[in-house]
Amino acid sequence: MRTGRKPSGGKYKKSRKRRSYEQARHFRQVILGKEKRKTLRARGGNDKVVLLSTDKANIINQQTKKSEVVKIKAVLETPSNRFLARRNIITKSAVIDTDKGKARVTNRPSQEGAVNAVLLKD
Repeated sequence: MRTGRKPSGGKYKKSRKRRSYEQARHFRQVILGKEKRKTLRARGGNDKVVLLSTDKANIINQQTKKSEVVKIKAVLETPSNRFLARRNIITKSAVIDTDKGKARVTNRPSQEGAVNAVLLKD
């Protein structure tokens, strides 16, 4: 929408308000801790599972092509924001320390309800 005023001096009027399906959701931070999920209603009556906190990750070993659930010890680094790693907040591309070693998160855990990661070579 244009801002300011018309050449005639009149105001521009909004054609309509924002619809509920156009509104953005709050940024959800997945904190390292006891597993906690929340189910939200999505568009069309579908359910969306939101992860609030977790201490487990689905780790994929690329050499053996096997996956397993392991415990997360800490968040080592987050390329997007170093302060998130200090607060143990898990985001996509964060490097986490697990029982099997270091791993990089490959999904968006706040939107998918689980943490998927790939083991890093040391």
